[in-house]
Amino acid sequence: MSGHRQNSRILITLAAFVVVVAGMRAAEPLLTPFLLSALIAMICTPPLFWLQHKNVPTSLAVLIVVCGVMVIGLLLATFVGSSLNDFATAAPAYQARLKDETISLFAWLGNFGINVSSQILIEYFDPAKALQMIAASLKQLGGVLTNTFLILLTVIFILLEASGFPAKLRAALEDPESALPRFAQISASVKNYLSIKTVFSLITGLLVTVWLLILDVDFPVLWGLVAFLLNYVPNIGSIIASVPAILLAFVQFGLTRALIVAAGYVVINIIIGSILEPRYMGRGLGLSALVVFVSLVFWGWVLGPIGMLLSVLLTMIIKIAMESHEGTRWISVLLGSSSAETAPKTQADS
Repeated sequence: MSGHRQNSRILITLAAFVVVVAGMRAAEPLLTPFLLSALIAMICTPPLFWLQHKNVPTSLAVLIVVCGVMVIGLLLATFVGSSLNDFATAAPAYQARLKDETISLFAWLGNFGINVSSQILIEYFDPAKALQMIAASLKQLGGVLTNTFLILLTVIFILLEASGFPAKLRAALEDPESALPRFAQISASVKNYLSIKTVFSLITGLLVTVWLLILDVDFPVLWGLVAFLLNYVPNIGSIIASVPAILLAFVQFGLTRALIVAAGYVVINIIIGSILEPRYMGRGLGLSALVVFVSLVFWGWVLGPIGMLLSVLLTMIIKIAMESHEGTRWISVLLGSSSAETAPKTQADS
C-alpha cells in the first residue's frame, strides 16, 4: 500500500509540474516582462541598499536608481535600437551573400581534393538559416523590451518592497527563525552571483564591441550587447554570442577575417570566463554543463529569448532552494556539477 501511495504521489507531482509549465507557457507574454523586471530589480538592489545605508530616504533612493536605469535604457535604445532594426532589414541580403560565400568555400576546398556536396550540406546545415534565426530572436527580444513602461513600473514597485520584505516574511511565517536563514541564503547567493556576473558581462560586451570596431564588422554595438546578455549563460553562452558576428565577418570580408573575429572571442572568453570570473566567483555556479544546456532549451521553449537569458538564474535559484531543505537536497545534488557541491559561494562570503 505504501508503494502504491508513493507512486500516486510521484504521478501527482509530475502532473502538477506539467500543468504549471503549460500555464507558464500560456502566460509567457505577461510572465516575461515580470521576470525581466525582477532581474533588473535584483541588479539594482545593491546600489539601492548602499544609498539607504547612507541615510538616503527609500523613496529618493528608488528614484535615483530608477533614473539611472532609465538613462542606461535610453542609451541602449539610442545605440542598439537602430542597429537592431537595420540588421533585421538587411538580414535577407546577408543570408543570400552567406549562402554564396559558403558555396564558394566548398568550391575552394574542392581544389585541394576535399569534395563536399554543397547542395546536400546546405540542405542539412544552412548558415543562412542561422542568420535568419538570429534576426528573428533579436526581433522578438526587441518586442519584449518595447514594453518599457510596464517593466519600469514593476521595477519601481519591487524596489519599494525590497527593504520591507524581510519584516513581512518574519510576520507571515510560523517559524521565522528557521525559515529566514534559508531565504537569506538564497537572496545572498543570487545577489552575489548577479553582481559579479554583471560586472564581467559588461567587460565582455565592451571588449567584444571594441574588437569588432577595430575589425570593421557591421553592428559592433549590437553584438557587444548580445555578448553582454549571453555571458549570463555559462559554458555555451559565449559560443552562441560569437556566431552572428563570425558569420557577418565571413559575409563581409571572407574566411580570414571571420577566423580573426573568432580568435578574438576565444581570447576574451578565456581571459574573462576561465581566469577572472573563477577568481572572484569561487567555485562559480555549481551547475553541470548538461543542466545548463537543458535549462537553456527548456526555459527558451517556455519563455522565448528572455527565458534563455534567465535560464541559468532560474535554475540556480531552484538549486539553492532545493539545497536549503534536507528532503529536497538530492535534487540539488543532481543539478550540481559534483556530488560534494553546495550553494555557489563568492570570495565575499569567505
